[in-house]
Amino acid sequence: MYLATPIQLERLTRAEAAAYLGINSQTLANWAHTGKVAIPHHKVGRKVIYMKADLDCYLASTRRTQTA
Repeated sequence: MYLATPIQLERLTRAEAAAYLGINSQTLANWAHTGKVAIPHHKVGRKVIYMKADLDCYLASTRRTQTA
């Protein structure tokens, strides 16, 4: 059975998530609106919540290694 650690369950606001990714919060909002980049998020009323684990998965999926 898989148990998530508290760090993986960490919830971030859109502004916090954008800062974590190193982008502008409006860019993150545009990605969510257009579907250009699919990062899972939750909408609670007007508030948007991102899970840190989802952001880490996104970063891992975009990781590039240099080849010789």
